[in-house]
Amino acid sequence: QVYLVESGGGLVPAGGSLRISCRATGRAGTLYAMGWFRQAPGKEREFVGAVSWNADTTFYADSVKGRFTISRVNRENTMSLQMNNLKPEDTAVYYCATYGATYYFDLPGAGRRDMYDYWGPGTQVTVSS
Repeated sequence: QVYLVESGGGLVPAGGSLRISCRATGRAGTLYAMGWFRQAPGKEREFVGAVSWNADTTFYADSVKGRFTISRVNRENTMSLQMNNLKPEDTAVYYCATYGATYYFDLPGAGRRDMYDYWGPGTQVTVSS
């Protein structure tokens, strides 16, 4: 079992910035590729971005490219999502997750919910207009 906890969500004005983080704990000695997803009211959970286990590869949804940046702590299952120029349509619960196929981290797999095995409880990000 792997446990994940997100932190840093809150209320932000449009055009503002916010940084949220995620830490995964559980099995020692294993580094996971990790991803961010978000879910707005009445919508399905959608892909935001992901980072490989060694941080040499990142993927982003088209809707956040150029505005959001994923980073991770070296040699730890911890990552952050820096969100800039936030828009009201970014309002959602943001979830982090660990990727189940460590050696097959690519698109479109990295953007699929069913490729991730453990999930955090989510953190709310609200962007006011």
